[in-house]
Amino acid sequence: MDRYAVMGNPVAHSKSPRIHTLFAGQTNQQLSYEAILVEKDGFSNAVASFLQHGGKGLNITVPFKEQAWALAAARSERAERAGAVNTLILEKDGRHFGDNTDGVGLVRDLLQNHDTALKNKRLLLVGAGGAARGVIEPLLNEQPSLLVIANRTTDKAVELARQFCDLGHAEGCGLSDVSGQSFDLIINATAASLAGQVPELPESVITTDSSCYDMMYADKPTAFMDWAQQLGAAHCMDGLGMLVEQAAESFYLWRDVRPDTGPVIKALR
Repeated sequence: MDRYAVMGNPVAHSKSPRIHTLFAGQTNQQLSYEAILVEKDGFSNAVASFLQHGGKGLNITVPFKEQAWALAAARSERAERAGAVNTLILEKDGRHFGDNTDGVGLVRDLLQNHDTALKNKRLLLVGAGGAARGVIEPLLNEQPSLLVIANRTTDKAVELARQFCDLGHAEGCGLSDVSGQSFDLIINATAASLAGQVPELPESVITTDSSCYDMMYADKPTAFMDWAQQLGAAHCMDGLGMLVEQAAESFYLWRDVRPDTGPVIKALR
């Protein structure tokens, strides 16, 4: 039986094993899928060990997406641009292929599952790590009027915006620099919610017209969603749908079969 897994730290909360098991049942694919906790300095060894034990493919989550990009011998154009990999196709010779399905997963979830428009909208992306990098190109491809990347370290956000500004109007700044600005959609691409924390954004950034999306997910609303709701946000969403949609893209890359995501999202809710 072909083996697949998700690697991360933390990873115990991951719903990926259930998602891919549901996909396999739906599409009559014979495979196993597990969650593997990897020490923060042990990523490459963990991948090598998984390959030695029959592993065919991996999903990569926090904090290893940029390490996975470096490990991949070949990458898709979207992964190359993102500088982050969340999907690896493992080759026996060690020349692994890296892709990034996060962005397509996020955009599909917003457009298809939440009916959230992106074209000509003002978007705020919070964070400038691997999770953020993976979604910038697909977001800009939807032609928003503006994408602001806000990060605790201003220079990192500015540099990230510069790398993608040829695709659309992108700006980078510090978290406090968005004070007084309003946005149609605010996306939290930090992992703060995993620790029950909220990025240090000015409260003024949330208005009654704002939709808020946390790329993290939990069995109850995340800290970011709670914060946004308390400030009157019109609509709050977690990243469960994104998780399922990006997983479906990974599943397609590995198995050449595209599963139906709707029933899986419903089952997980």
